[in-house]
Amino acid sequence: MTNSGSTPLPAEQQDGAFAHMAYVLRSNPVTLLAFCMFAVLMIAAVLGPSLVPYDPLASNAALALDPPSLAHWFGTDSLGRDVFSRVIVATRLDLAISIAAVALSFLIGSVLGSIAGYWGGWLDSILNRLFDTIMAFPLFVLAMGIVAALGNTVENIVYATAVINIPFYARLVRAEVNIRRDAGFAQAAKLAGNADIRVLALHIFPNALPPMMVQVSLNLGWAILNAAGLSFIGLGVRPPTAEWGIMVAEGANFIVSGEWWLALFPGFALMFAVFTFNLLGDGLRDIVDPRQRS
Repeated sequence: MTNSGSTPLPAEQQDGAFAHMAYVLRSNPVTLLAFCMFAVLMIAAVLGPSLVPYDPLASNAALALDPPSLAHWFGTDSLGRDVFSRVIVATRLDLAISIAAVALSFLIGSVLGSIAGYWGGWLDSILNRLFDTIMAFPLFVLAMGIVAALGNTVENIVYATAVINIPFYARLVRAEVNIRRDAGFAQAAKLAGNADIRVLALHIFPNALPPMMVQVSLNLGWAILNAAGLSFIGLGVRPPTAEWGIMVAEGANFIVSGEWWLALFPGFALMFAVFTFNLLGDGLRDIVDPRQRS
């Protein structure tokens, strides 16, 4: 029987939680690699702007379109800006957009899905029709429409990305909650005098977290691609801000003339981030899964 008593860990059990995390990382080399890659991204996002050798916005026409060298590891762009500095600095913005959008969609989707799955009835029907309406559109096209209507700001990119991801979390949580709402541990919690909200939040919902962690990991990568795609077509972050999608779009204009580094390095950074988040899913699931703990 799954131990779903998911109240906060007392002090004497916190060491066990860290030990479990260490065990997951040791037992799965791919997960350990993914967390190391994620650490690299976080270091670049947090410390990168203070460590880069050049101002990412400073232009120098005399150095325009210089190939990679010891002075400029990733070369320079058409305005003479250092591509390496811009790629590193862009990490913070792209990760911030991705994490904010996924956190918002996770929160809203979890609440709506839990309500639909636990109480059902007319609430379930209305919410399902709402999710069907959102998913009836091609998701990137819907994001384009939202950003075009609201304006291409960072905040609107976050909102658009969050909106199109809400149904994934809501439907996943709804299914998990609906399966477990009549389970023995849930009934025992009710008999112990817990209100429905407490039973849902502390006993049923934590059991939905493991599959949701996989979804979160995948959505983090997809959110970065979505933000970069919007920037690539001119509906995302505006120049001269350093952002991977903008840099790939600008570099695409110079591939034919031989300046390959302009699109290659920001494109590689984008691929590295997406690959990292795709690898993280299984490890996050194992870490938060109550059934994996002794």
